[in-house]
Amino acid sequence: MATPAQHPPESRGTAAPAGAVRLFGRFQLLRLLGKSDRGMLWLAVDPRDQQEVMLAMPRTQPGEASHSWQQAVRRGARLNHPNLARPLDVGEHERWPYVVYERGNAVTWSERLGPQGLSGAELAHWVAQAAQGLAFAHEAGAAHHDLQPWWLLVDDEHRVRVMGLEVAAAPRASVTQPGGLDELRAVRDAAGQDVLALGLVAHWCLAGQPALDEPDVGKVMERMPPLGSEFVRLPWTVPRPIPEPLRAIVNRATDRQERHRYLNARTLQRALEGWIKTSTEQDGGPLALLLDRLRQVGTLPAQPGAADRAAHMALMEGARTSDLADLVLEDIALSFELLRMVNNAQVGGDGPVLMLRRAIAMVGLDGVRRAALSLRRWPGPMNEQAAGEMETLIRRVKRAGRVATRLVPAGYDGEVVFLVTLLQNLGRLLVQYHFPEEAGQIRRLMQPTVVTLPQKHASAPPETKEEPGMSAEAASYAVLGADMEALGASVARHWGLDDSVQQMIRRIAPSAPVRTPESDSDILRVTATCANDLIDAMTLPAARATKALNLVVQRYARPLGLTGKEIQEALQGEGARRQAPAEAAPADGQARPAASPKRPAGPWSAALEGTLS
Repeated sequence: MATPAQHPPESRGTAAPAGAVRLFGRFQLLRLLGKSDRGMLWLAVDPRDQQEVMLAMPRTQPGEASHSWQQAVRRGARLNHPNLARPLDVGEHERWPYVVYERGNAVTWSERLGPQGLSGAELAHWVAQAAQGLAFAHEAGAAHHDLQPWWLLVDDEHRVRVMGLEVAAAPRASVTQPGGLDELRAVRDAAGQDVLALGLVAHWCLAGQPALDEPDVGKVMERMPPLGSEFVRLPWTVPRPIPEPLRAIVNRATDRQERHRYLNARTLQRALEGWIKTSTEQDGGPLALLLDRLRQVGTLPAQPGAADRAAHMALMEGARTSDLADLVLEDIALSFELLRMVNNAQVGGDGPVLMLRRAIAMVGLDGVRRAALSLRRWPGPMNEQAAGEMETLIRRVKRAGRVATRLVPAGYDGEVVFLVTLLQNLGRLLVQYHFPEEAGQIRRLMQPTVVTLPQKHASAPPETKEEPGMSAEAASYAVLGADMEALGASVARHWGLDDSVQQMIRRIAPSAPVRTPESDSDILRVTATCANDLIDAMTLPAARATKALNLVVQRYARPLGLTGKEIQEALQGEGARRQAPAEAAPADGQARPAASPKRPAGPWSAALEGTLS
């Protein structure tokens, strides 16, 4: 028969007669709150004060590594954060280590969970708090190693605390050098596993049942890539409705592609907090994410060359409004600031102002100068990399605006369609300026991934396939908790632009049908969306660009009354304009062969070459 020290308490307790008191040292064990392959949690009574406590312990006895286990658990116990449960005691009984936690008025998530799961709003608040506690622990060099619903506490005030840091860590007879590369790598890997586990717990809470019908989260992780091949996504049939942004966040946390998952607990926390802010109407909706930053650093920074433009404006007293408008259009930030000034002040009272010539006539040259001086100098708070990415985005957005002026039917003001095309990118520009790191995450999530398929037999060569990335909307939800377009629309509404403009500046979704425009607003919206889709398609890799461009033509040619050739000519005209400077001789007068990337031959070749110049 095995000695008590060789088996965990639940093994020794099962043989006791019904109604018998189960003891573990001085503690009376009441019931098992949860167990996994790596850890377990008991509800117990401490006879010293007759208070209920919780005993956390590993499922495997540390043995010779008991000292290192105690050290790791005590390091975790010293962390002070409102979302981390503080142990009352760390001890050992019959060579079996344990950690004591206060019960108080808190219960485990498992005790709160039922077949109906949790509501999206409640779950988001809980997981955001848990992620905040884990992020603090990870940044301090500690990890959990076995996150399960029963390791998470919530009290009557909905405050969440994480129990069991380092309790379920694999026993190690020798410890790597503190602060060494091996230890840092181990902590990073364990932190990534904690974030995946928290995503699986969130999945369980929303679906009302555990992922893959497996209650041990650790076993689910073993069946997911990179160790296994099964994937976990929230089902469409669930006990309670799940808001789409929250669905995207939880699905990203458990994505089968490792590179798509959250890099750390902090990024998961920010995504959830972003959705919580934007889903609360009294906090301003999506605008709540940006209001403070808009006050601090402005909407967008003045583009490079602002000083030259200001000097030019000083010499334009008495110049034609159209000439001044052309100068203002060179700077997206200044264009947007003028639109904000005149629409927010409700000057005129006869509808929204979407024409710079009219805005300039309203505020005068002095008003334009004030607007220019109010802008933050380039690059604002952006670092060099973010500023470079912002410049690239601005060039793309401006190019889309120029293409739109070639696509719009005769009789429509080119300046207006140019501005509508720019405003359709307002959310993207705002995110790149205010949240450059998150903008990079969104771009990476939208990129396709090449995955290796399981081999049919050992001698077969490995096969691969390309899996599409997330849509712009899903990627934005997964990173920010809000749609980039919704952010842009909320800022435009903040400027005073009405519902008619809101409709125009919302791009037509890729999955939505494009219908024949029935009004001037419809024509402007469809034209601007077409131009933006064309430019997006032209930035794709060569192997996909031609197919994507043909799909854009199929979607928009009939509604806009254009032929495929006319759409190609709109792009080629822009490409030719951009190619001209590249053909000039180098400054040293020596001719050099052009090193242009290869593009597939075909009707789009000229336009695609223009993209690269």
